[in-house]
Amino acid sequence: MSDWINVIDQNALADGEHVVVDVDGTDVAVFKIEGQFYAIEDVCTHDGAEIASGKLEGCEIVCPRHGARFCVKTGAVKAPPAYEDIDCFPVRIENGKVQVRDNRWD
Repeated sequence: MSDWINVIDQNALADGEHVVVDVDGTDVAVFKIEGQFYAIEDVCTHDGAEIASGKLEGCEIVCPRHGARFCVKTGAVKAPPAYEDIDCFPVRIENGKVQVRDNRWD
């Protein structure tokens, strides 16, 4: 079980902004959308490239390489060429800090 990792101050991001952080050796993109925080692995399941630099449209991220779309809230694929979801990570606010942890191996 991994520990919670402080990512950023709760008020440091505006809606629609993101930050990429290392969580136990995995690049994780943390997005703020409508005042809520969501964390997904920073990888497109289509070809393994990073995804965080893609265009955010509502709650969907568009892969900058081939246009695959994913829901930032759930990691679910929304459009090909990807067919596998992106891993999501739990997020919480603790003492004014956004925290993320990798629970895939719990």
